Amino acid sequence: MSEPDDGLVPAASAEDFGGEREASAEESLVADLLEAFGDAVMPIAPGAGKDPAAELAFRLAPERSGEILAALKHRHRFSTLVDLCGVDDPEGEPRLKVVYHLYSFRQNARLRLEVPVGEGEAVPSATALWPGADWLEREAWDLFGLRFDGHPGLVRLLLWEGFDGHPLRKDFPLEGKASGAALYPDYFEPALDPEPR
Repeated sequence: MSEPDDGLVPAASAEDFGGEREASAEESLVADLLEAFGDAVMPIAPGAGKDPAAELAFRLAPERSGEILAALKHRHRFSTLVDLCGVDDPEGEPRLKVVYHLYSFRQNARLRLEVPVGEGEAVPSATALWPGADWLEREAWDLFGLRFDGHPGLVRLLLWEGFDGHPLRKDFPLEGKASGAALYPDYFEPALDPEPR
């Protein structure tokens, strides 16, 4: 099948003149991170979103994640922390992950970073780089039990202090736990019938 003749001439590349093609921004980023941080950065397959090719993703070594995040912000201009969340995979080793979603306005590029975290371990806080990480890290602590070293005030955000457990972990009981909290016991009697009407 022949290409339509629309009168346009395709753009010439360095390869057309016997030279090497210029690396894309993504290829340059991958090469730079691998050169600077070696085994602490591992590219992973793109996510399963609507356009998987649009997302570049890396798995970071927890002990070097702070300096890698700083390099991404300052050297590679990923100026915006879009989201920070936790993932609990009971079959995974380690079980927990911190996931960062970064965005570069200059490059119009998105980046997903996963940092595996063992039980009781901590990752460096990103609040010095992105002040908006404050509440996101508190939420990850509250709901998943993920710890962040250097966080200015890692206290519960959604649940009350003294709440037993972290409700977004897969091993949290579906029926909940007795929390000791009561809603206006002077005004409402406890339900005798747990079935909805």
